[in-house]
Amino acid sequence: MGHKVVVFDISVIRGLWETRVKKHKAWQKKEAERLEKSALEKIKQEWDFVAECRKKGVPQAVYCKNGFVDTSARLLEKIERNSLLKQSPLSKERDKRSSAFVFELSGEHWQELPDSLKEQTHLEEWHINNTLIRIIPTYIELFEAMRILDLQKNQISHLPAEIGRLKKLRELNVSFNHLRSIPPELGDCENLEKLDCSGNLELTELPFELSNLKQVTFVDISANKFSSVPICVLRMSNLQWLDISNNNLNDLPQDIDRLEELQTFFLYKNKLTYLPYELLNLKKLSLLVVSGDRLVELPTALCDSSTPLKFVSLMDNPIENSKCQDGDKMMESEQDRQHFDKEFMKAYIEDLKERESVPSYTTKVSFSLQL
Repeated sequence: MGHKVVVFDISVIRGLWETRVKKHKAWQKKEAERLEKSALEKIKQEWDFVAECRKKGVPQAVYCKNGFVDTSARLLEKIERNSLLKQSPLSKERDKRSSAFVFELSGEHWQELPDSLKEQTHLEEWHINNTLIRIIPTYIELFEAMRILDLQKNQISHLPAEIGRLKKLRELNVSFNHLRSIPPELGDCENLEKLDCSGNLELTELPFELSNLKQVTFVDISANKFSSVPICVLRMSNLQWLDISNNNLNDLPQDIDRLEELQTFFLYKNKLTYLPYELLNLKKLSLLVVSGDRLVELPTALCDSSTPLKFVSLMDNPIENSKCQDGDKMMESEQDRQHFDKEFMKAYIEDLKERESVPSYTTKVSFSLQL
């Protein structure tokens, strides 16, 4: 018994399919032409262009003319060229901070570090700010490539001794936390250049072992409870910037002139009644702020033309015979008040630098006194 075989003409089927494909392509082309001429497509193009410009940090004034978006090819070329040749400092900083070697964490919903962090030992920078984190784990010693440890404005009450294993560490910022002590092992971080322990409010001393930090150029221990300049600080031979304001200093050590490289010295809001003559031996000191202390006599030797001082501030001392109104009572907390003082002084110094850069600024020493 034979089988029945149905035979189709394949060419007919192929012709029908090709006809349908042609019709569909013709419809697509017609629809594309219609959209191209429509206002909706124009608006979409403008929005895409604006989004691209904003992504590249192009100001609105560059791509808008009389309220309309200029989407010309010439402008696009200009934007591309400028983005390659000249990158803004903000975008450079953003690119730097988004590096695979940088870890960032912020927000009060963080009470401890994520467990996955211990596996990323290649990291070179930690930026952990404004969290409720209290403890820095001991596994920090695994991060041998660490260069910057930025831990400001947290709730940290203790630093592990293992921090001394970070031999490549150059910057440590633990400002505005709740530290009562600094581990002596930090003295093993021989490449440290910048140390900021300000605003902890309860720090009273630094360990002598920090005398080993010979590369340090910047130390900020303001807004604490130091009654004297730490001995270890006096042995930091390359120190250029020292801020020990907002503490309980009654006097300065007679060997303050050991800091031969010191250029900027902040002593405001302490309990100083005089300045030692040895301060004049600091041949590179150019800025001295002793505002809000208890100086009872004017150190006239600071006015000598042979000194390198460019700016001296002696505001709000008894020698002024003027009353100082204290508006800091409006601050919500002591730590907030100290932070406000620091931010004010930063702005103050920036303004000073701008004035100093003007050619007409020729005065060697300027005393800020309100007599």
